[in-house]
Amino acid sequence: MRMRLNRFLAAAGLGSRRSCEDIIRDGRVAVNGSRVETLGLSIDENDDVRVDGRIVRAQSPLYVVLNKPAGLVTTRNDPAARHTIYDILPPEHRTLAYVGRLDKDSEGLLLLTNDGMLAQRLTHPSHEIDKEYEVVIDRDFDPAHAEKLLAGFHIEGGKARVHAVRRIAPTKLKLVLRQGIKRQIRLMLYALGYEVKKLVRVRIGPLKLGKMNMGESRRLTAHETDALRAAAAAVPVKVVVRKTPRDPRKRKVVPAEARSKISPKKATRATGRATARVRPPRRSNRPTPLS
Repeated sequence: MRMRLNRFLAAAGLGSRRSCEDIIRDGRVAVNGSRVETLGLSIDENDDVRVDGRIVRAQSPLYVVLNKPAGLVTTRNDPAARHTIYDILPPEHRTLAYVGRLDKDSEGLLLLTNDGMLAQRLTHPSHEIDKEYEVVIDRDFDPAHAEKLLAGFHIEGGKARVHAVRRIAPTKLKLVLRQGIKRQIRLMLYALGYEVKKLVRVRIGPLKLGKMNMGESRRLTAHETDALRAAAAAVPVKVVVRKTPRDPRKRKVVPAEARSKISPKKATRATGRATARVRPPRRSNRPTPLS
């Protein structure tokens, strides 16, 4: 079976498909002895693929969930040398790519995998995968603000909206997102006058955090994996509401004298049929013969 080179490298545990594209651009990849810099190259499973001279092979799909503590950065290499999630993962799981970030101060469910196709589907907005969060804020939540969160408004990064909101306690909310704007919940609540004291992701699609110790990681069960794949494969059906056809008997009639004063485009909208545009005769550049 053939696959794109960046997907193969991601399946081999070299990072996300985007980071693998950087590896290809840098000229570090060779296929069957020839250096490759073409991102769209497709390879066969029997091809000899090497990165920095070392042979790489696709790994079996692996899915791991981590209960991320606050204070860790969701990245593989941090320029500021801060502690990352990979510092607390077992060595055999440190080649996996994370699916969706949690910022430094946030906690909870973080999925890691070498299945690039699943990761892309879980994070792309078109698949509308629910991400559920429990949020503690600094003061009592005003129920009137729920409508504003659901309707959405502009924040840094674009227009943001919450798919569902429920108040669990005066200062505790449960929010569901289907977007992935950076620091979306914190920015939206801050715009409404609240400060987030604690933010925990408890669910991604059918996958729930459950009872896991802080910093603990585990492999997904077969049932969890199947449910996650099914959710990622499903494409939401968009309901298209078509306008009721206009009754031709109720077509607006425009008098001829008024029709001559409006543009052909407006006349077409008013009468329902195109009107001919009368053009003046073209002027000829040829000299007029003398009689």
